[in-house]
Amino acid sequence: MSSPAAAPPPAPPPPGPGSGSASCRFAHYFVLCGIDADSGLEPDELAGENFDQSPLRRTFKSKVLAHYPQNIEWNPFDQDAVNMLCMPKGLSFRTQTDNRDPQFHSFIITREDGSRTYGFVLTFFEEVTSKQICTAMQTLYQMHNAEQCNSVCASSSCSMDSLASSLDEGDATSLAKMQRYNSYDINRDTLYVSKCVCLITPLPFMQACKKFLIQLYKAVTCQQPPPLPLESYIHNILYEVPLPPPGRSLKFYGVYEPIICQRPGPNELPLFDYALRETFELLGLENLVQVFTCVLLEMQILLYSQDYQRLMTVAEGITTLLFPFQWQHVYVPILPASLLHFLDAPVPYLMGLQSKEGTDRSKLELPQEANLCFVDIDNHFIELPEELPQFPNKMNFIQEISEVLLQYEIPLEGNFPCSESATKLKNLVLNDLANDKKNGNIPSNTINMYELLKGNETIARLQALAKRTGVAMDKMSITAPLVEKERDVKLQCEDGELRDYKLNVQLREVFANRFTQMFADYEAFVIQAAQDRESWLTNREQMQNFDKASFLSDQPEPYLPFLSHFIETQMFATFIDNKIMSQWEEKDPFLRVFDSRIEKIRMYNVRAPALRTSTYQKCSTLKEAAQAIEHRLSKIDHTAIHPHLLDMKIGQGKYEQGFFPKLQSDVLAAGPTNNNRWVSRSATAQRRKDRIRQHSEHIGLDNDLREKYMQEARTLGKNLRQPKLSDLSPAVIAQTNWKFVEGLLKECRMKTKRMLVEKMGHEAVELGHGEANITGLEENTLIASLCDLLERIWSHGLQVKQGKSALWSHLIQYQEREEKQEQLAESPVASGPERRKSDTGLMLPILRVSVISDMRHIQNMSEIKTDVGRARAWIRLSLEKKLLSQHLKQLLSNQALAKKLYKRYAFLRCEEEREQFLYHLLSLNAVNYFCFTSVFTTIMIPYRTVIIPIKKLSNAITTSNPWICVSGELGDTGIMQIPKNLLEMTFECQNLGKLTTVQLGHDNSGLLAKWLVDCVMVRNEITGHTYKFPCGRWLGKGVDDGSLERILIGELIATSSDDDLGKQCRTPPQQKSPTSVRRLSITSLTGKNTKPNAGQIQEGIGEAVNNIVKHFHKPEKERGSFTVLLCGENGLVVALEQVFHHGFKSARIFHKNVFIWDFIEKAVAYFETTDQIGDSEEDVLLQKSSCKTFCHYVNAINTAPRNIGKDGKFQILVCLGTRDHLLPQWIPLLAECPAITRMYEENALLRDHMAVNSLIRVLQTLQDFNVILEGSLIKGVDV
Repeated sequence: MSSPAAAPPPAPPPPGPGSGSASCRFAHYFVLCGIDADSGLEPDELAGENFDQSPLRRTFKSKVLAHYPQNIEWNPFDQDAVNMLCMPKGLSFRTQTDNRDPQFHSFIITREDGSRTYGFVLTFFEEVTSKQICTAMQTLYQMHNAEQCNSVCASSSCSMDSLASSLDEGDATSLAKMQRYNSYDINRDTLYVSKCVCLITPLPFMQACKKFLIQLYKAVTCQQPPPLPLESYIHNILYEVPLPPPGRSLKFYGVYEPIICQRPGPNELPLFDYALRETFELLGLENLVQVFTCVLLEMQILLYSQDYQRLMTVAEGITTLLFPFQWQHVYVPILPASLLHFLDAPVPYLMGLQSKEGTDRSKLELPQEANLCFVDIDNHFIELPEELPQFPNKMNFIQEISEVLLQYEIPLEGNFPCSESATKLKNLVLNDLANDKKNGNIPSNTINMYELLKGNETIARLQALAKRTGVAMDKMSITAPLVEKERDVKLQCEDGELRDYKLNVQLREVFANRFTQMFADYEAFVIQAAQDRESWLTNREQMQNFDKASFLSDQPEPYLPFLSHFIETQMFATFIDNKIMSQWEEKDPFLRVFDSRIEKIRMYNVRAPALRTSTYQKCSTLKEAAQAIEHRLSKIDHTAIHPHLLDMKIGQGKYEQGFFPKLQSDVLAAGPTNNNRWVSRSATAQRRKDRIRQHSEHIGLDNDLREKYMQEARTLGKNLRQPKLSDLSPAVIAQTNWKFVEGLLKECRMKTKRMLVEKMGHEAVELGHGEANITGLEENTLIASLCDLLERIWSHGLQVKQGKSALWSHLIQYQEREEKQEQLAESPVASGPERRKSDTGLMLPILRVSVISDMRHIQNMSEIKTDVGRARAWIRLSLEKKLLSQHLKQLLSNQALAKKLYKRYAFLRCEEEREQFLYHLLSLNAVNYFCFTSVFTTIMIPYRTVIIPIKKLSNAITTSNPWICVSGELGDTGIMQIPKNLLEMTFECQNLGKLTTVQLGHDNSGLLAKWLVDCVMVRNEITGHTYKFPCGRWLGKGVDDGSLERILIGELIATSSDDDLGKQCRTPPQQKSPTSVRRLSITSLTGKNTKPNAGQIQEGIGEAVNNIVKHFHKPEKERGSFTVLLCGENGLVVALEQVFHHGFKSARIFHKNVFIWDFIEKAVAYFETTDQIGDSEEDVLLQKSSCKTFCHYVNAINTAPRNIGKDGKFQILVCLGTRDHLLPQWIPLLAECPAITRMYEENALLRDHMAVNSLIRVLQTLQDFNVILEGSLIKGVDV
């Protein structure tokens, strides 16, 4: 036996190929699948074929005919899975008239622990020699044709048409020709059947395996027998070719020529051997980036193509670009026909489905599309889920990728290169060639490029020239040279292949660089575990392991929609888990490479604590990456043993052209004995090393404690990464579905808990605020993922799919049934609160609460165009109304409907789980969401308003003409006249958002103009949110402070049981709303109230200012209403009023009340008439300007065209002073003004120097904030 070529000094000797060290071998199994002559033709029912098709188009069961070796302990041979994936459609038959080109495809088997094995398959056609099978086929044809003739002519011609189209016959209209295609005559036709050879390997060396299999196939079809029996080559690749060590290249021998493969070094991107060029050509750049975004956000991705290899190329291409992240969910790039029920999976998945010829997308019944990204590879077409956030810097990113693609002359919009196995397309081209009679002599391998090149004149001219000179053009030689001249390296592999390798690595570098830039600082936000490894693993689910809020607050605004979703994904969670685990064990290989890249960036950009910028930084390592590959391929590090004669029986290698020989199993069953210097080490040491290597390769089956816990900890779908391919009994399917049901419940528990914790956390922080609100962005992300979860639950186990949203179609059917019943019996459906009474007997009428009424609100929103959108809006509305759980319970209570819509195993028909699910959703009622109001900002909303007077002390109805103006965070209604003698009105206007103020006034006409108003109630008739605006004061001339209009500040009333509702609408108890009580005491309606003392007043000022400071320190999206902090019950205006009231001589002289504003006006009169005396020139100037602005502001307020009373004017002055940072200048002026001694007692706060100074200091803390006032507060005042 020849020993391997001498390795360069630093390289360790390659691992041994002996049978003891299978994990280091290049290939684990060689497999042969095809027809089993003994069992004959068995129709493959699982593949779901229909019997209207002609027998040649039906599928029949295939079998694994042989596999070598019998078994390897750490990669057991799974016969059913391999058979299913080698021939996903079962056996195919052809006659001599059909195309019989060999087809190559690859597949992947993901084991339960996430480790993978790769399969590479070449399918070819072999003549059927068994008389019995030929006769069976003829019989099937006779039966089929008889049925066709019996059926009505029209329908038969119909199926003929579809057949004709499937055969892509340009002019196959004549029936005779059709009959010929649609038949098999044992005397006239030769029957062929598919057979495949397959290599199963631990690492995806796709190019090398493909070359090896093609050479084997050539040896079988070639006229000369191969140099050695086929067993020699198969034995060689199974037992004598090692895996190349990391960072090295390896040469081994096929039947005719050597094959090269290379493996990236430990600090390079992981091995990837599929051509990304094809992925980009198949999808086009823009589409690819969109699909890539869907994969990152863990949507459900379904690839669709006639060609298995295309499915693999796209699936593997996109998942390799995820580096350093890894897809964590169901991954089945080729879904065998028998596993179609798996599309029902209510979890994220990436699956590939083979499209049958002639069927288009519309015929495809998919259980769920709300969250589906559908990729029709053959037609360059993708359907995206709604509301897909954009990848950060998407345009620059696309620009950068396109520069790399253009350098290799790859069209950006993708194109249609026919992959070798796309025979249907090839047929099309062949027909074109035959029809135009000119190009019939193009050698077959350029036809692949025919579509691609049709448009390219230069190449067309070259082609013509080549044809004239009789040169056969090879597929790869057509590719144009790189723009930069390739250096003349003596390369061991073809040009085209090297270009593909270099393009691959450069594209992957661009993608990896994006993540390196985006997550350069991720480590700063990882919450390292305080405990030891075991306790961390057991408590993994309860723990936060990444500081999401801080991370997001560091990111550029445009990135947020994408990033806030992405950091919630399983792949991100696993990435962070691996980071935390790396303190106890060897780093995950992906993480190691990624971290070393971040280190590199840090060294280059010595940016201090790196602040994220949105400036786009391109990848700078493209050249080095391409050079590393070129270098590896230009000098081969290792050469494997040559294939050699084996010790075979007599008559070995019997050879018959066109037939794959029956291999001698005894020589292939085991590797060579230990007569090889590689295997001299002890087997145990070897095995230990293998285990370590396997682990680091990420291909190991390492089932120790960590795996066990990690499996449990990674919440969902992990144990379902790959459907069990082998056993498809109903029990297994049921068990799989049961796992789904449990998984969904668990996910629901986690999501609702997360939403509560987020919200409660924020509410606790904001208790000082009176109204709680979680950041818009985070809330939106969590709610969007709740919507996705509900859609997945509703589409699990559907009987028949209707529309894109399973939830909405269920709601619609429920609505139809309920409306029928409503017509039969007109009964009100009100489960909501009974009337809200106030002590005047005035009330808001009942708001009817039902699933249907909320649906109608959504159906009336013309802005929403799709079912998925309607379902989401309905979920948001129900959540905001705190009715989500109740509504869904109501919906599911119609059991007849649920039975009609869902199969028995569906989540919604598992009683106990369903109850728990509703219970988890019920917990969301603990917090306030505004997820409907804040998202649909432009819709028209009906509001109802009720004005509640205090009847005991005044007339209920005023004779004047009252008006009202309601303002919210998103706008106001403008002034609306209230119909005379009515205290209630409804109006419709564009969504006002959360309501903040109401302006209420009248024109003082008529005899009974004076009006004492307790409060105003306003209700949003869609969301049911009810706001109360306390007043407790008069409106009218000559009463109270003479105000004809008041600005009232609103508070949201908590919904609660009917009992409380009545209480809530009465004038609230004193501590709840000092607004009304305080003011009534001033106007001496009630004389009994205790006034606050100086200490309490100073405390109140401190608290009011403190709340404003806190408000401005929050991210903008998290701030509550500023108006409440200024004018609300514990606001700054109220606090300052208390200061000015302290020690104020408000005795009624001749029954005339005196107000703070009277003092302010006296001060103005004083300032305008006298010059102050300051200590120095500077002081005088300062004082003069302060006095001037003060007088200017007061006069502007007095001359404003509004009928605001004296207290209202004081409120405006404080608001303007806060906005323009003038209060600290005004207070000392007022404290020094002579009027103070006349109007204030000796002990008043304003006459205490220390108190005044501390007040000024407190107010100065507001100087830095940019205050924006709500329009209603200062309307009409021009300063």
